[in-house]
Amino acid sequence: MTVSENDKAIVMAEIRVPTLGESVTEATIGKWFKKPGEAVAVDEPLVELETDKVTIEVPAPAAGVLSEIAAKDGETVGVGALLGQIKEGAGAPAKPAAVATAATPVKLAAPAPTADTPVAPSVRRIATETGVDPGAVAGSGKDGRVTKGDMMAAIERAASAPTPVAAPAAAVAVRAPSPADDASREERVKMSRLRQTIARRLKDAQNTAAMLTTFNEVDMSAVMAMRNQYKDLFEKKHGNKLGFMGFFVKACVQALKDIPAVNAEIDGTDLIYKNYYHVGIAVGTEKGLVVPVVRDADHLSLSQIEKAISDFGRRARDGALKIDEMQGGTFTITNGGVYGSLMSTPILNAPQSGILGMHKIQERPVAIGGKIEIRPMMYLALSYDHRIVDGREAVTFLVRVKELLEDPARIVLDL
Repeated sequence: MTVSENDKAIVMAEIRVPTLGESVTEATIGKWFKKPGEAVAVDEPLVELETDKVTIEVPAPAAGVLSEIAAKDGETVGVGALLGQIKEGAGAPAKPAAVATAATPVKLAAPAPTADTPVAPSVRRIATETGVDPGAVAGSGKDGRVTKGDMMAAIERAASAPTPVAAPAAAVAVRAPSPADDASREERVKMSRLRQTIARRLKDAQNTAAMLTTFNEVDMSAVMAMRNQYKDLFEKKHGNKLGFMGFFVKACVQALKDIPAVNAEIDGTDLIYKNYYHVGIAVGTEKGLVVPVVRDADHLSLSQIEKAISDFGRRARDGALKIDEMQGGTFTITNGGVYGSLMSTPILNAPQSGILGMHKIQERPVAIGGKIEIRPMMYLALSYDHRIVDGREAVTFLVRVKELLEDPARIVLDL
């Protein structure tokens, strides 16, 4: 049987949720850029998806007319879910729904896990401990493989599912209604998926890790003097400004090499020590906090680190970060000082075992050689997972960072 030219013209192309990255199994429809009946061009952005890490746009897999929207704004969809359909060939007559469904080529669908797909040791361990069958879990990894994140998400869904005998309960706590006079002056706004996930993950980190924070302070005089001396020459040669963050990344990498527990994580009953240094840099945006990762920071120069951070910050505010740029971090740095914070206790970015909090540089009187001097001081805070990191290691790590920043030549000389 041959297919007529008219039949070719009205083939339906499906728009599906693409693979969102490891451990990301679902997204929320942010908004559609097109309405049914409107013409679309191939690769034209059609719909915005909000994940727990970043906002992404799904492009049109083919040119034609948007014939159907299957998932509306605000709905939660999984990887591979049908978002809508495009009638290829503008102006072509519609086919009966049954025929269109039978002839629909599936595009961007996530591959389903198969019985012969290799299972990672961490997945087997979780399956043994919890009884969850990996074969019944949709895999988001390469070739449909089930990842540790997929298993944890399945366990979380199972734990939150109501049992037949249990009385129905609200998914989240609902507050008591406000008095009428107050209610008329309130504005209720639905939390974005990013904000909901940030809230859940921060609370999970507090509930899971044995989290403690240790503090120290650093005299920023030497770093500030070096920056003032070379900032113009640095910008002229490298094309980007010399900030403070590059010094902190370099100092943290050296300290992580000395105290490897701060660069480790727990996997079941195992400790995984990372012999690489992917440093996450927390960036505040209008939609919430995101943490792009400077990969292999130990192999980068100060200018390369500064350039990467500057680029991440700009694209984070524009919503243009890629999901893979926000995964795989082994340690995180957050700078509350840009907002004026003098002291804080940062929350761990699970499953990492350490996060460094930077704060506002403030001139304070300090004792130097038996004399009182005014110095630009910054409080440092290291929050750490006490299940992995001992107090001695945490304090030593922070002291090491302090020593390197107060004598930045040691950063350059790797001392």
